[in-house]
Amino acid sequence: MPSSYVSLKSPLTEDYPSPSSPRHSRESSEDSLRALEISEGPRNRSYSVSGFDFQHDLLPLSSSLADPDIVLQAESGEKSIGLTNGIALIVGLQIGSGIFSSPGVVVSNTKSVGASLSVWLVSGLLAWTGASSFAELGSAIPQNGGAQAYLSYAYGPLVSYLFAWTAIIALKPGGNAVISLIFAEYMNRIFWHTGQVDVSPDDIPQWAIKITAVAAVLVVTLLCVWTRKLGPRVAVVFTSVKVAALLTITILGIIQLARGKASESFRQPWFDGSSTSPSAYSLALYSGLWALDGWDQANYVGGDMKNAEKNIPRAIHSSMALVTLLFILANISYFVVLDKALVGLSNTVAMDFGRALFGSIGGNVFAFMVAFSCFGALNGSFFTSSRLVYAAGRESYLPAFFGRLHKTRKTPLNATLLQTGITCTFILIGGGFRSLINFSVVASWAFYFLTVLGLVILRVKEPLLERRVFE
Repeated sequence: MPSSYVSLKSPLTEDYPSPSSPRHSRESSEDSLRALEISEGPRNRSYSVSGFDFQHDLLPLSSSLADPDIVLQAESGEKSIGLTNGIALIVGLQIGSGIFSSPGVVVSNTKSVGASLSVWLVSGLLAWTGASSFAELGSAIPQNGGAQAYLSYAYGPLVSYLFAWTAIIALKPGGNAVISLIFAEYMNRIFWHTGQVDVSPDDIPQWAIKITAVAAVLVVTLLCVWTRKLGPRVAVVFTSVKVAALLTITILGIIQLARGKASESFRQPWFDGSSTSPSAYSLALYSGLWALDGWDQANYVGGDMKNAEKNIPRAIHSSMALVTLLFILANISYFVVLDKALVGLSNTVAMDFGRALFGSIGGNVFAFMVAFSCFGALNGSFFTSSRLVYAAGRESYLPAFFGRLHKTRKTPLNATLLQTGITCTFILIGGGFRSLINFSVVASWAFYFLTVLGLVILRVKEPLLERRVFE
């Protein structure tokens, strides 16, 4: 198979599209949908996924992926992204709602400050390694689609087909459910504990959290059905809020440490009481990896990057180092202000952080910031996942019913409703926030592992394949 073109044929079809097909051009999701408005229902021939711009629509599950417009650039002959902008794009993908919710899961499994910080360091290094591997694959296989394209090239169309199906029924809905539950926990903490000094997350009924999460999903569904322009327009606002919240937490923690006001558990030996259970560290690592999800999008900025041969590796290494450092500093800030026992009990650690420093008002401010960014993440994720289902319907991967647009709104109504139904199912019967994280990470990293293994396979099978090894 020539390296210049990856034919991504569905196992259920027999037709390969021409490599010169105009459907291979990359467009914004709004323009892609507009181009398809000229017809209704399925097209009367077989289709493969090669016509579907997976780079645009098949974004990974991360609470970080609220911002499709930030990542996806219009394809043109002019390179518009410099090194600084490239770093900013990748950092924006990495920072998400996970850093405001996962620390509790990590420390509740590791049992100590030092072991918890070690897990975050290992998570960052794994994500860094993955980003570098995907970047090399991107240079060797210059096709839209990210992991889906690489899996097809290395293993054949069946594996990439399974990846697409897994994304539709598990990865995207599972990620949406996690984000909506984080939003719900922060909002319920505000309404149930405003004005109280002693806060216990266990006081909040699970039914209240699930109802709030489902309500958030329904609101986002209405927004996605009502207009296709909202997601891209508000993406920058939501990203700014979450980055501001993370930087504020980091700076406040450093100030408290400089003033000599650290929690008792932070002043004690960091590794005292560390867990010795391998399974506990596995669960902790799942949460760290979930918080850092988004690294596999790093090479997507390369198409519009100036001096790409030098700037892509620089942007990847700089951004991964920066995000890993920021996440570790944020966790240090949590432990400086809060006792590790409180951090371990909470899925809303940012609110507890704000309450400890500024009282009830401070906690509510932080909670609103995180909830706001979570809602934006949910909106952005639905914006992209509905396009994924819509394209799958157009390509005969799903019934043609899901490949139709609303007659007046021109939005993928049926596709959005399918994502809504699956997401709500995960919320109601998925076992809660922590269980869904484990499920999502195992599902996504199974394919990440296969993708990186494909890099090794290609080095053996096609040693002459042109590639850049980023060092």
